[in-house]
Amino acid sequence: METKLRQREGGERNRMRLWAAQEPGPARAAGQPQPRCAARGAPAAPQAAVGGREARGHRLPAGGRAGRRPLRPAGALAGGGGGRSRRPGSGGRAARGRGGRGGVKRRLLPFLCCAAASSHPPLPGRGESCAGSGEAAAPSSRPAMAIRKKSNKNPPVLSHEFIVQNHADIVSCMAMIFLLGLMFEITAKAAVIFVTLQYNVTIPATEEQSAETISLYHYGIKDLATIFFYMLVAIIIHAIIQEYVLDKINRKMHFSKTKHSKFNESGQLSAFYLFSCVWGTSILVSENYISDPTSLWRDYPHTLIPFQMKFFYILQLAYWFHAFPELYFQKTKKEDIFRQIVYIGLYLFHIAGAYLLNLTHLGLVLLVLHYFVEFLFHISRLFYFSDERYQKGFSLWAVLFVLGRLLTLILSVLTFGFGLARAENQQLNFSTGNFNILAVRISVLASICLAQAFMMWKFINFQLRRWREHSSSQPQSVKKKFVTAKGKTSRKERENGINGTVTSNGADSPRSRKDKSS
Repeated sequence: METKLRQREGGERNRMRLWAAQEPGPARAAGQPQPRCAARGAPAAPQAAVGGREARGHRLPAGGRAGRRPLRPAGALAGGGGGRSRRPGSGGRAARGRGGRGGVKRRLLPFLCCAAASSHPPLPGRGESCAGSGEAAAPSSRPAMAIRKKSNKNPPVLSHEFIVQNHADIVSCMAMIFLLGLMFEITAKAAVIFVTLQYNVTIPATEEQSAETISLYHYGIKDLATIFFYMLVAIIIHAIIQEYVLDKINRKMHFSKTKHSKFNESGQLSAFYLFSCVWGTSILVSENYISDPTSLWRDYPHTLIPFQMKFFYILQLAYWFHAFPELYFQKTKKEDIFRQIVYIGLYLFHIAGAYLLNLTHLGLVLLVLHYFVEFLFHISRLFYFSDERYQKGFSLWAVLFVLGRLLTLILSVLTFGFGLARAENQQLNFSTGNFNILAVRISVLASICLAQAFMMWKFINFQLRRWREHSSSQPQSVKKKFVTAKGKTSRKERENGINGTVTSNGADSPRSRKDKSS
């Protein structure tokens, strides 16, 4: 056996010398030190020892024969276990004996130690030089290890994420431009259009009035500039409420994504409805619209309105116009966008209609009534999200919702069917703002009735869905209680049989063993 191993090792040495003679490596200068491997200090094997080709990532130095196909990895020769190369001229035959013996291992040891010295051993033909060889390595075709970049939290400027995150600051800068314009005489005239109300009319004092003069307002095209400015203010206030109130509550409550969006919607709308209800009620009380219902249609057209009422309508339009960009800023889901657009469009249509048709008195009463019912719904939903056992608010809202719809229809029919229908002046006149004609009255009344019918249809569907969910969940809970009560049997029942009675078939006693018949 030993004789065969020695013969095999001798054959390997002869083949290696043959390969070295066929493809000699580059001649070294006289006296030039032989490169040593940095891993173990052993002299590096010349490239010609493996036929002038690259092995385990070692590239030929300048002047050698480059561009040849690399040999198989050194592990395939040293520890391969009997593999053969395809051609003796391009790598020769591998050792048939067991790896780790003979001269093959001694000659490939420098390559193995170089591979072990590197943190990640190079693959064949990658063009990396042996460490400490003193020779410049050729540029490697393998890309360098990618360095993990630090995550940049700040998105690119003017990107979608940047605008969404910083939209409040951007809008604040836009609003400050109009405010700074008031400080300079050149831009003051243009900035005043955006900041203050336009189209004021001063009425001189009379003997009946104690005040000297009264300032009233009517509408015009410049109101669009004022609406735009206060739309920016509404976006800023929306962001303040979201960041400093709602987001802090969301962090504490840990809502799901669905509840998170609904909680934000109810939080924003409840704040707006509360503010509008308080302000609108104060206007109704100060103008005596509640004590005198005939003021809803008396002295029509109501072209001149006080400052508080015009400012109320300007802010209402500005708030509902600001809801459109908020769909983008709040990243509203695609399935909810259509519902939100219909919701916002109905508000804008009716508020703008009351403002342009000089029906501001009736519009103010109906808005306060509607906002109070909606405020009760959203505040009940906020309490429900904090504690799901809270259901009393929804019951109260359901009653007031139906009463609010009936009262809205009664006031509308009373105003258009009796009040304006009996007015003396029933001619269409755009200069005086008189729209009291039969076609306008029927159109406005029909739009109000359709809006109330649409809301009642949504309300009935909502209540039916809640009733079905409640009825479907109740039998399951009763069934679970029945199963648990039936599954738990007392010790006495287990001793005495089923339900405390002993069965006649002897099921309560252990079964007697049968005697084995011989």
